Amino acid sequence: MNILITGASAGFGEALARQLVAKGHRVIGCARRAEKLDGIAQSLGEAFFPLVMDVSDTESIEAALAKLPADFRTIDVLVNNAGLALGTEPAYKAQLDDWMRMVDTNIKGLMALTHAILPAMVKRNSGYIINLGSIAGTWPYYGGNVYGATKAFVQQFSLNLRADLLGTKVRVSNLEPGNVGGTEFSNVRYHGDEEKAAKVYEGFKSMSAEDIADILVWLIESPAHVNVNRLEVMPVAQTYNGLTIAKD
Repeated sequence: MNILITGASAGFGEALARQLVAKGHRVIGCARRAEKLDGIAQSLGEAFFPLVMDVSDTESIEAALAKLPADFRTIDVLVNNAGLALGTEPAYKAQLDDWMRMVDTNIKGLMALTHAILPAMVKRNSGYIINLGSIAGTWPYYGGNVYGATKAFVQQFSLNLRADLLGTKVRVSNLEPGNVGGTEFSNVRYHGDEEKAAKVYEGFKSMSAEDIADILVWLIESPAHVNVNRLEVMPVAQTYNGLTIAKD
């Protein structure tokens, strides 16, 4: 299969690319950082095609896809993995630029790439779109504001795609992870503050990028007649909080 992964230069995307190539699939690895993609390509060989793409620049997506060589142009699986969180301040202290960047990547970029690839899947009556949501799309928390809202969009968009695709053999899943360590997620969220980022994972066993990649591989290789609509996953150390009350 040909599998296109956004956000493939690190974290879930890189781990997934490495696992898929090892299992005999061909991967189109998309990201903004050409040097990172080139390094992965050197280690994975011809089964990995590095494609520089910034999904937040939606007008550039079609031009980037046009650069794919013939062997990679039929995309069997799209993994919409690119996304980011910025800031943990409450809404009344948040930076508007941070909000807009999250919307541009997590919502607009995901929509634009899906819009570019989905029609060919429907025409072939075959394909799979896997969106990377988050538990933040279901469970609100302090400082989650726009990040959580973008992931709620991803969840509902995924379910509505399923409704639209009734009668076709195109599948759609939304994978919703909880706390995952060992990626750049918190470093980006805290604008490069390594100390704050490290504290997010102190004192418990978080999931890893490889754990999420394992689940994604399982989804991709599951029987073609089976659709996992939503899959929420957390480390054992994480669970639901009780409702909070601000006392006088």
